[in-house]
This record gives sequence, C-alpha cells and structure tokens, in this order.
Amino acid sequence: MQLLLLVLNQVEKLEDLLMGFMDEGITGATIINSTGMIKELAGHMEDQPIFGSQWFNIDTDRKESKTIFMALSEKQVEKARKVIHQVIGDLSEPDTAVLFTIPLISSEGIDE
Repeated sequence: MQLLLLVLNQVEKLEDLLMGFMDEGITGATIINSTGMIKELAGHMEDQPIFGSQWFNIDTDRKESKTIFMALSEKQVEKARKVIHQVIGDLSEPDTAVLFTIPLISSEGIDE
C-alpha cells in the first residue's frame, strides 16, 4: 500500500480528476483545502527588499490548492498516476500539481 498525495494547483480540474479516478475504480480519497508556504509568505513579505522581483513569479490570484490523500495498492497507484497525467498534463510545468507517494506500513478501515 502507498499513500498518494497530490497538491493540485489547478483546482478547476478537480472534478475531471475525480471522475477519472472513479472511471479507474478508485473511489477513496480525502480532499482538503491547502495553501503553499510561499503563497502564505507573499502577502506578508512583498515589501521586503531581500526577495526583490521573485514575488512577481507567484500566482497571487490563486487563493488555495486542493490536497488529495489516497491510500492505494501498487496497481491503483499506477492507475491514479495515469489519470493525473491525462487530466493535468506535465507536472514539471509550473503551477500544475505536486505528486508523491509514501509507503504505508499499516492501515485499518481500508479495503485492499
């Protein structure tokens, strides 16, 4: 089992992403609103000269992201990754999403 975490910056794609998961038989996910560290700091530090013009690279219009948590089997992880790339595209592009997995040592209340 793996814990898949996806921080989705393109929140407008959330519904398509969830529908894609459903189409692949992935039905268990927890979604929370989240904000990145730099975004949080931007509102407090824009007048600080040490950061200079780097603040112009931050999307200050985006209020928040969505963080999706899913405990998945190895097979489901690959299906989820496929859906994520189909819906979001290249995650190496800025302001798309961040994806990572963490091995789960134990779990309860999850159908495997």
